[in-house]
Amino acid sequence: MRVCKVLGPVVATAKHPGFVGRKTLTVQPIDARGNPNGESFIAVDNVQAGAGDVVLVMQEGNGIRQIVGDSGSPIRALIVGIVDMVVEGDGRQSATAAA
Repeated sequence: MRVCKVLGPVVATAKHPGFVGRKTLTVQPIDARGNPNGESFIAVDNVQAGAGDVVLVMQEGNGIRQIVGDSGSPIRALIVGIVDMVVEGDGRQSATAAA
């Protein structure tokens, strides 16, 4: 699982049947402080996230297939939660929660 910030929607007129009817978003991995931490990528939205939301992204194929209920799903990244708050090891609330 990765914590990411939603950058915005991805629109495609032609797509694999496994993506039909599913919203896709570009997400940017971030660290506990909300700073970019890796390359952005496309994820399927399962929680009605929107641009600017901090989200939890699953990138494990079998778990994704179980959640979407499709044993042949090609989805490689699935947004499974919207993050309300991140608390660091010392108990301080990080900047991510304010995003």
